[in-house]
Amino acid sequence: MGRFFAVSVAVLAATGSFLFGYDSGVMTDVIQSPNFLQYFNTTQASAIIGAINSTYSGGAAIGSLQGGLTMDRFGRKFTIQMGAFICLVGATLQAAAHNLAMILTGRILAGWAVGLLSMSVPVYQAECAHPRSRGMMVGMAQQMIGVGFIVSTWVGYGSLHAPNTSQLQWRFPLAFQVVPALVLGIGMMFVPESPRHLIEKQQYDEAWRVLQKLHFDGSNDAWIYREYTEIRTTIEAEKALGTPGWGAMFTVPQWRTRLLHGVAVQAFTQMTGINVIGYYQTIMYKALGITGHRNTLVAGLYNCVGPITNLIFIVFLLDRVGRRKPMLFGSITISLALICEAALNSQNPDGQRLGYSIGGVFFLFLVSVLFSLSFGPCSWVYMAEVMPMQIRGKGNAFAVGVGNWAVSTLWNQVSPIALDKIQWKFYFVFVACNLCISLPVIYFFFQETKQKSLEEIDLLFGGRALSTLPEEVGVVALQDEKEQASVLPVEDASYPA
Repeated sequence: MGRFFAVSVAVLAATGSFLFGYDSGVMTDVIQSPNFLQYFNTTQASAIIGAINSTYSGGAAIGSLQGGLTMDRFGRKFTIQMGAFICLVGATLQAAAHNLAMILTGRILAGWAVGLLSMSVPVYQAECAHPRSRGMMVGMAQQMIGVGFIVSTWVGYGSLHAPNTSQLQWRFPLAFQVVPALVLGIGMMFVPESPRHLIEKQQYDEAWRVLQKLHFDGSNDAWIYREYTEIRTTIEAEKALGTPGWGAMFTVPQWRTRLLHGVAVQAFTQMTGINVIGYYQTIMYKALGITGHRNTLVAGLYNCVGPITNLIFIVFLLDRVGRRKPMLFGSITISLALICEAALNSQNPDGQRLGYSIGGVFFLFLVSVLFSLSFGPCSWVYMAEVMPMQIRGKGNAFAVGVGNWAVSTLWNQVSPIALDKIQWKFYFVFVACNLCISLPVIYFFFQETKQKSLEEIDLLFGGRALSTLPEEVGVVALQDEKEQASVLPVEDASYPA
């Protein structure tokens, strides 16, 4: 099966990222609905709207942290399916909402589901991917987030053409979440568990068969066996350190360093301001004098730009140029685009100057393009790559829960108020974060991980797990590896030792 099967697995898993994008983008159109605002007696810039978005992010933070427990105990597949089921419940509550409490509860559950999916999907993709194409495979997560945004926008745009007296304007977009949730929950029944999780649970025969399904091209038995041996040896060596709880991530120096990298890359992604634009772009367009259906139409076009750019980047460039350089590029160029956006807005306070309004839309679109060439795919890839196996579940859970969703919750709560009170000056908060925090940290501390196996990445952070063990343990592990190789010659590698 080989590469086609591996790509198919990555695409199906990325349906979870589609839900991430759809759930994140759907409220952009829902809060444009006159019927929704009237039904819940609110306005676009109210604290209620901020609460709806922040409860979603808060639920996602909880879901991400909880995923660290289920991924390690029950596996990657189970966690992804669990997220799909919770999303079904949340979508049903939102679509059937008769009061604000139902909307908020539904958004919390949707956030919880997306939190589970946002931390488990990149891990599953990374553990199933070949090192040469891991950037593209994990970058598929960001791709499907963008596609989710596109679908949410156009579903919302079509629904807004219903009469203002019709609740279809907002109930249908919220109900549509059920479709990808069902596809994901059912589809994951037909794909294998991560081979690394299988090895960790000592299901060696099944892990070997999965590796062959994912990577066999007709002539690379030797490479697959070396990968199998390397994964098994590394996992067994890490287990000799003890089964880590949450505290071990902070007490083992190498693990703590790698955890900080994962948290940082997620937080830096939020500091670009991309999600604030995604959630509140209709408010930004309104400030530029773009109102009515044109507002939603521009939002729909905006949501198409990023995924198109992202697809080109992950297919043709990401596994060549790496992760570090694109993020440095993004920190600088996104800041410049936001400075230009702020300057244009400052000279167009009433949104009546057409040229300035067009320029404002252009730079918001440019931020999406630059993000898709940098932090968009790189943040998920880098986070999944830097975590060692023993803390990969809990580490990614913590990184996404704290670095992504906790920071996102803060921005979601304050952004509508800030856009109303200080308007274009708010953009400079993100400029300062990019240039004063993200840029120097990435430049001085981030490692380049492209085209290395997940086990080889250990060397970038101070050595493999074997080198951190007592000498006698490391020697035994290495001897076991040699004995396995002698028992099963690679040219006859049809089954693991």
